[in-house]
Amino acid sequence: MRLGLALGYWGRGPSPDHVELAREAERLGYRSVWTAESWGSDAFTPLTWIAAHTSTIELGTAVAQMAARSPTTTAMHALTLDHLSGGRMTLGLGLSGPQVVEGWYGRPFPASPLTATREYVDVVRQVLRREGPVQVDGRFHALPHRGPDGTGLGRPLKSITHPLRPDLPVLLGAEGPKNVAQTARIADGWLPLYWSPSRPDAYGPAVGRLPEGFRVAPMARVKVCDDVSEGLLGVKTMLGFYIGGMGHATRNFHADLMARMGYEEEARHIQRLFLAGRREEAVLAVPDAFADEISLVGSRERIAERLELWRKGPVTDLLALAPDRTSLRVLAELNS
Repeated sequence: MRLGLALGYWGRGPSPDHVELAREAERLGYRSVWTAESWGSDAFTPLTWIAAHTSTIELGTAVAQMAARSPTTTAMHALTLDHLSGGRMTLGLGLSGPQVVEGWYGRPFPASPLTATREYVDVVRQVLRREGPVQVDGRFHALPHRGPDGTGLGRPLKSITHPLRPDLPVLLGAEGPKNVAQTARIADGWLPLYWSPSRPDAYGPAVGRLPEGFRVAPMARVKVCDDVSEGLLGVKTMLGFYIGGMGHATRNFHADLMARMGYEEEARHIQRLFLAGRREEAVLAVPDAFADEISLVGSRERIAERLELWRKGPVTDLLALAPDRTSLRVLAELNS
């Protein structure tokens, strides 16, 4: 099982520690470093900065939001960074949800998310393979544009720049069983959310029949500490925000996933508290048991024991979220 460093996205401003953490991860033998985006910092610019200060570590987006860019724009970002980094780029994509797509990007959330994702990946693949001009007669992504609001002058184009790797890896963030099944068919890997080694069935039957060489790269908060309850507080804070506030009361993919994992009553309770403005109570309402099973928190011995569960399943890459330098080093030592 390979290790990755997940840096996420910025809060109020850039972290002064991210480049040094990435360099330390590279020194410790971590395979990859990943950045993300929500509605603030973007995923590609910090990754480019990290690329300039490292030499071997793989660079991934976990995830770049599809609504933020047309698929050709995303492919341009990926092929450019792949060239600049000497072939270290991995493109992780996610559809996000209606709250972000419509509230931040001002675009309609697709009525058929699976179709929209499939078309998006198709365009990205065509750009990277550069076998001919990009042409897609899609429901959500059509190239050239032929809508009634166009000029009719568009023509199929092929990337001027030759991609360094036509098979640049594309991974998808997916939560629902149908989305996971499609991801196994059209992508090179999967970025699961809230992965629990003891509950793979929560993602549907496709998890049991993944193709050879398919990457499974979940994020897990890693924290070496004496007090497990205190160490889990950061996990619960993240869960309270995502389950309570990352979506509408009637459509929250993160809350739905938690419900499928056996915590439906707790998920709906967290939602109600968060949406009522009682955010601290929402965080405290996250069960320690749930936070614990999707993370690696505790003493070195406890993490070593729990790490064995992660190794027994389909996980190929464990992406350590928000570790300090000690936790980063201990995880590398335990996985060597």
